[in-house]
Amino acid sequence: MENSFEVGQVLEGKVTGIQPYGAFVALDDKVQGLVHISEVTHGFVKDINEHLTLGDQVKVKILQIDEAKNKYSLSIRATEEAPKQSVKRPQQPKQTQTYTQKQDDQEGFNTLKDKLGDWIKQSEERESTFKK
Repeated sequence: MENSFEVGQVLEGKVTGIQPYGAFVALDDKVQGLVHISEVTHGFVKDINEHLTLGDQVKVKILQIDEAKNKYSLSIRATEEAPKQSVKRPQQPKQTQTYTQKQDDQEGFNTLKDKLGDWIKQSEERESTFKK
């Protein structure tokens, strides 16, 4: 098979078919390749139909050629400049609030062990009220 295409070559093609997994692009009258959905654009593509339609003229880069199977892997994304990453500012350490409990504080944060005695006493008082 004689062709003039090489890996890394960038050229114009025409979208001839769209599937959920990618788009078929005709490079000439005899050669057609696949742009996988992950190679359509930078970022996540949920629905390829939001980016391409039949008949679109697109610029593609040849990623891989399997001459034995006559398969061409193409990329539109490789022909576009990557979007600039936003600079992330270092996060400030979160400030924590501390709670200090007073010795005479009857409410608030107590451990079960601290409250168990009070609960037993209250329970016994209620029982004795019901028995009378």
